[in-house]
Amino acid sequence: MSPIVNGRVLFSEIPSYFPVPGKTVTYDASQEVDLDMVDLDGGILIKTLYLSIDPYMRVRMRDPEIKSYLPAFEVGECLTGLGIGKVIRSENPKFEVGDYVYGLMVQDGPGLIVIDNRYKLPLSAYLSVLGMPGEYIIPKLGGFQLTNTSGQTAYTAWKEYSYAKKGETVFVSTGGGPVGSLVIQLAKRQGLKVIGSAGSEEKVQFMQKIGADVCFNYKTTCTRDVLLKEGGIDMWVLLSKFRPVLRTKAVMAHRYWDNVGGETLNNALEAAKFRGRVIECGMITGYNEGYNTLISSALHGSLGLTSLILEQNLDQIIVKSLTVHGFVILHFEGKYDEEFYRVMTPLVASGEIRYREEITVGLDKVGDVILAVQKGENKAKAIIQVAND
Repeated sequence: MSPIVNGRVLFSEIPSYFPVPGKTVTYDASQEVDLDMVDLDGGILIKTLYLSIDPYMRVRMRDPEIKSYLPAFEVGECLTGLGIGKVIRSENPKFEVGDYVYGLMVQDGPGLIVIDNRYKLPLSAYLSVLGMPGEYIIPKLGGFQLTNTSGQTAYTAWKEYSYAKKGETVFVSTGGGPVGSLVIQLAKRQGLKVIGSAGSEEKVQFMQKIGADVCFNYKTTCTRDVLLKEGGIDMWVLLSKFRPVLRTKAVMAHRYWDNVGGETLNNALEAAKFRGRVIECGMITGYNEGYNTLISSALHGSLGLTSLILEQNLDQIIVKSLTVHGFVILHFEGKYDEEFYRVMTPLVASGEIRYREEITVGLDKVGDVILAVQKGENKAKAIIQVAND
């Protein structure tokens, strides 16, 4: 067989703000490979079909001296991430030619597993609403573990921290995204009232379709007004992306799932009912602000810590005996993996659990999609289609 282009996406420069396509990450088509001549040395050769673009990737685009929960990308080296591929050659008895595998798409990638697609779902679903059992797919990466960031994140955090009771109210920020939309559906299946916020009318409509009781666009509607009107929340799930704003508002709430932070956090804390719960799953803001978040600014003296506490209503955590759970999926090391796969896959296959994906064709588009995810411009779970099956 004649050599073919073996495209790569390189981490070329540490960004100081949002990653810049063509500068922070660059597409390289200079390498070629002869598929028949690759020395497998007891391994396998994979044709990459899909790659997952996730918010955490921005965390790795930093100076390696800055410590975080995942190691930094190396300048000049390939980006790494989760993906799905097809085995085209194999010298490993665990894999057969034609198998579809999921895991970290790197050379000698550890933790690859064969996808059991008994329900004939689109392969891309295993990068979005479904995560394969993490116990088997979580490869060691410089001493850290990496796993799916949408379906498993939502399921694991909900099972571990929600303490959900029928009739309670949960507020899900970024409810139109891949994690928040699954949280909404899990909550509705347990009989909770769901308030969901999103940053576009299209995402608001999607939240309505999946059963959220109250849906609004946080860019055009006052979060405080909505929470007050609905009588507060029992839980808040935080999954947010936008910049924190120092502004005090009054609200009443019980439960909140947050993925955003900032002004939404401020409102939800004031809205919290006595002994309410907060599940904090993400706050992208700091990644693209040179890690200059409100808390880091306070600790480094540019913003008074007392001011931060008062203006962000953090005192409400004490006054109302709130429980706040920070959450990173890799810390659970597969605790709910078997249950997740067993329970969620048939629900997705039957259409009882709904999801959306935004698939972009072409490895050369990785930089554009990474930027869109960081700015919240993606309409659904971001996936790159590298090649046809």
